[in-house]
Amino acid sequence: MSITSYIYEDLKTRIQSNEELPMQLTLESLSDFYEVSFSPVRSAVNRLIKQGILLKGEDRRLTAKKTSNRSSKRAKPKSLPVPPQDMYDVIANEFVRLSLEGKAIDLREEATAQQYGISRSGLRIIFNRLAGAGLIEHIPRKGWRLRPFRQKDLQSFLEVRELLELKALDLAKEKLDKQRLEEMFAGNQLPKTKTSPPKIDNRLHAYIIEESENIYIQDFFQRHGRYYEILFDWEEMDRAAAIETVHQHHAILQALLDEDWQSAKDALAFHIQNNHPVLSRINPK
Repeated sequence: MSITSYIYEDLKTRIQSNEELPMQLTLESLSDFYEVSFSPVRSAVNRLIKQGILLKGEDRRLTAKKTSNRSSKRAKPKSLPVPPQDMYDVIANEFVRLSLEGKAIDLREEATAQQYGISRSGLRIIFNRLAGAGLIEHIPRKGWRLRPFRQKDLQSFLEVRELLELKALDLAKEKLDKQRLEEMFAGNQLPKTKTSPPKIDNRLHAYIIEESENIYIQDFFQRHGRYYEILFDWEEMDRAAAIETVHQHHAILQALLDEDWQSAKDALAFHIQNNHPVLSRINPK
């Protein structure tokens, strides 16, 4: 389902069920509610106007056509449509899985677009984003190639990351805002039940690097960190690994709030080197 079709079906279902709409019927409010640009909203709205489900007044204001009480009593309540998947996330997750197999796979645009049911132009946009993140690379006159995961590359990255992030903390520690640190502490939450997932707030690392104001440290993470950020996000889908991340973030943040800089550095170094139990076990063939 396209985003335009989803907006159309969602609004149609809400209106015909006589539900109170959670947004105003303006292009701006609808765009904010569905978190999209005006274009798909305008297309969906025009379709609803043509079908008489939305009415446009002389002042160009939109109103929803109410269903009669008799018909609404007879009608069974309809469930709202499921939002369409973000194809970037779908493809990125699949490519992470393939990358972890350790194979440098050549990717053909036409075949990949057909596989995921999207246009080649849409796929090319996604590929450019993935290339910017370092998950794939563009080979001139040959196409695209998936970056294979290598355990030695991960360990080399973590060694340099530890050195630079600890240096960033030294440069940033006097500029850290306690309110922001408290917000990050609260954003890392342990599960409330035995089955619910933990909540992870990873902003601390980017915050320290930003406040260091060292362009060379920042450049390293911009160039080499994005690929590993994707892998680390994937790894945090493991519940045990995610819970351990929350504990380690709390240890770092509490030390920073207490201005215990040595404990903060020790906790940060431990976190960087010991927070990848899933990836560290992968040995691609």
